[in-house]
Order: sequence, then C-alpha cells, then structure tokens
Amino acid sequence: MTSTYLPDKRTGRDAGPPPPAKDRARSRARRRTLNWLTAAGFQLPALVLFMGLVLLPMLFALYAAFFRWGGFGMPSDYIGGENFTRLFQDEVFLGDLWRCLVLVVLSLVVQLPFALAMAVLLNQRMRGRAVYRMLFFAPYVLSEAITGILFGMIFAPDDGFADQILGKVGLDGLGGEWFADPSTVMATLFLVMTWKYFGFHMMLYLAGLQAVPRELTEAALIDGAGPWQRFRNVTLPLLAPTLRISVFLSVIGAIQLFDLVWVTTAGGPDHHSETMAVTMFQYGFKRYQVGYASAISVVMFGISLVFALAYQRFVLRRDLEGATTTMRGDGK
Repeated sequence: MTSTYLPDKRTGRDAGPPPPAKDRARSRARRRTLNWLTAAGFQLPALVLFMGLVLLPMLFALYAAFFRWGGFGMPSDYIGGENFTRLFQDEVFLGDLWRCLVLVVLSLVVQLPFALAMAVLLNQRMRGRAVYRMLFFAPYVLSEAITGILFGMIFAPDDGFADQILGKVGLDGLGGEWFADPSTVMATLFLVMTWKYFGFHMMLYLAGLQAVPRELTEAALIDGAGPWQRFRNVTLPLLAPTLRISVFLSVIGAIQLFDLVWVTTAGGPDHHSETMAVTMFQYGFKRYQVGYASAISVVMFGISLVFALAYQRFVLRRDLEGATTTMRGDGK
C-alpha cells in the first residue's frame, strides 16, 4: 500500500500524519509566550530606568505639589491646591506664560522660515556648500552654557564686542545694555536662540529636501513652472512632514527653555526674561519652596502634554497613519 503522507525533508521517510489541531494551537501559544518573554527581557532594563528616573520623579513631583515643603525630609504640611491657586495669581508666572507665547510665535515666524530659506539655498549646487552647512550647524553643537557665556561677553554693555563693532561703523546709538535693559532683553535673547538652534532645523529641512524626487521638480521645470512655483507646488507639500516635526520640536523647546536663559540673564532684569523653568529653579533651589516649584513643574508638564496630544491628534495624524508595526508570534 502506497503511503499518502509527504516524506520528511530531513530523513526522506514518511512524516506521518499531521499533529492534531489542539497540539498545533498549543505550539503556537508556546511560541507567542516565548516571543513575549524575549521582548520583555530586552525591554526590562529600559523600563526600570524609565520608571526610576522619569515616572517615579514625575509622580513624586505631583504629590509634593500639594504640600508646603522646603525639600528636606518627607512632605508633611498638606495644603491641597493652594500652590496651584497661588501659581495663577503670581504675576511672575503669568509673565512666564506670556514670554513663552512670545518665544513660540517668534520661533515660528522668524527662526523656522530663516532656517528653511538657508536649507533651500544650501540644497543648491554651489561651491563650498559642505563648509557652509558645517558652519551653520556648528552653533547647535556648542553647549548652552558655552553659548550663554560667549554672548554674555559679546553683548556686555559698553565694552562688549557688539557695542564696539557698532561704534566703529558709526551706529553706536544702536548699542545699549542688551541683556540688562528690560526693553531689549527678550529680543537679544531670541537673537541668541536663533543663532543657537536654527542650524538644527536647517539640517532637518536639508534632509527633507534631499528626499524630494528630482524627477518631480524637473517635470515642473519642463512644464514652465518658475522657481517659486516649483517650491510652492512641489517642494513645500513634500516637505510638509518635516516642517510639522520641526514646529513640534520648536514649540516644546520654547516651553521648556531653561539653560540658555539661566546662563545669560538668570531671568533678569527684574524677571523680564524669566521662563517657567527658570522660575521653577528659582523657587526650588534658591528659595527652598519645593512644593511650589513642583506645582510649576506639573503645570509645565501639563502644557507640554496637552500640546503634544493635540498636535499629534490634529496635525501629525496623517504622518503617523501606517507608521506602527505589530509583532505576531504565529510564524506568519
């Protein structure tokens, strides 16, 4: 009688009847369990670090925000929501919110368009463009502390480099106290921010521009489209995902801005350049009002979270569709 079973590939003998459906289901369940345990084993160190260095401090800050606490021992003087009530009655913190909004608007209206223009320029074929890219990106590599000290010397009143240059070209009337004048400190600070961070956004845009198919721009050129028409109708729509990510990073960075401000002005003069993070640091580490500083940190986190979720829901939704992957343990 001839066997009706396919031969085994390794031995050449009949493989025998296939295992029952129950055994196959049990085997697939074991494979899924093994895959899950393997993934959990690889993720466990990262999860432990995330919980210890991020999640637990966040929860403790939320807990401390409901206490009058100086930072020593465990919080014990429970005051409920008094810190949050005080927060939104504090003129300094309300000024922080306004200054944050100003920095966000200036970044979106001035810094990012400038970075985009430089990226478009340096995406063209020109002599020495690699050197220009390196020079424009170099400020981003410098630490915020070095940048703050450098511009503190450049914009020093009277004997600073900026005042000396303006004096030599006959524009000494434009010079001033820069960081020391309440009327000019925010404009000067934004100038430093633009010098520091525009190179990062420029490199993002350059990466996006290089991903634009050259065939599309050449086709538009053949159809008679001018440079502005090619940029507006071909390049800009294809660059939109990169622009959206750049806007997101710029806004989050403005909300959390601290180190550059702290090194250059420490929030002065008279709180006119203070940000939420600087105010939090002042209360937490200078005045030892850690409970109140924790309330500021909770509000900062809430603002960032609400913006991130809303931005993802309404702006990044199309970019994130189809970007997730699934792992299946059934061998398919």
